[in-house]
Amino acid sequence: MIYWLLALVVLVLDQWTKRLVVNNMEIGQSIPVLGDFFTITSHRNRGAAWGILQDQRVFFIVVTAVVVTGVVWYLIRTIRQGRRLLPLALSLLLGGALGNFIDRVLYGEVVDFLHFFFDFRAIGIPFVYDYPIFNVADSGIVAGIILIIADTLLAGRREKSGVSVL
Repeated sequence: MIYWLLALVVLVLDQWTKRLVVNNMEIGQSIPVLGDFFTITSHRNRGAAWGILQDQRVFFIVVTAVVVTGVVWYLIRTIRQGRRLLPLALSLLLGGALGNFIDRVLYGEVVDFLHFFFDFRAIGIPFVYDYPIFNVADSGIVAGIILIIADTLLAGRREKSGVSVL
C-alpha cells in the first residue's frame, strides 16, 4: 500500500506545483530562489527530456500508456515478491510518468519550472551550464531510474555472494 501512496504523493505534488506555476506566472517569467543558480521559471515543453521530439503528443501518450501499464504490472509483481528497493523505484517512476502524462493529455504540453544555472567563472573555472528546465514528475522519474539501476547492481552483487535479494 505504501508504494501506491508514494506514487500518488509524487503525482499530486507534481500537479499541484504545476498548477501554482500556471496560475501565478507568465511563460518565461523567473523567480530567483538561490540567486541565478536556482530559479522558478515558467516554461512549457511539447517534447521529451531536453526538448527532443517536439510536437509528438500522440507518440508520447501511447508510449507513456504502455510504460505505465508495464510499471504497474511490475510493481505488483515486485511487491508480491517482498522486495523493497525496486518497488520504491517503480513508485517514483509511476508517479512521475503519470504527472507528465496528465499534462500531455489535457494540455498537449508539459509544464516545467525548476531551473538550475551553473556558472563557475567566478571561481576561475571557465564553465557555464544552463540545465534544462524540469518539474517534480521529471525528478520522480530520474530518482526512480537511479534506484532501478542501484537495485540491479545490488542484486548482481548479492547473487554473486549468495545473499538473498532485497
